[in-house]
Amino acid sequence: MATVDEVRAALRQVIDPEIGHNLVDLGLIYGIDVEEDRVGVTMTFSTPGCPMHDVLVTGVERVVRALPGVSKVDVKVVWDPPWHPGMMADSVRKALGR
Repeated sequence: MATVDEVRAALRQVIDPEIGHNLVDLGLIYGIDVEEDRVGVTMTFSTPGCPMHDVLVTGVERVVRALPGVSKVDVKVVWDPPWHPGMMADSVRKALGR
């Protein structure tokens, strides 16, 4: 069974191609739930009309499913709370000049 920390580490492999940083450090991952062989990921996007929506969700599913003991991945996209730049890691804010 995967741990929340292992899932979070795997999610750092998913890079938003428009911004060039991973989903975790961008503050787009709101929650990770691990129950036996099932992992639930709650996430958002920086804008509701994000053109990379499908690519990023598929990336999340791919890296989490690759973890040992994971057979099912549920990705839930939410809009509340709304994402804002203050949710990014300090290193990403600095890199983006915010």
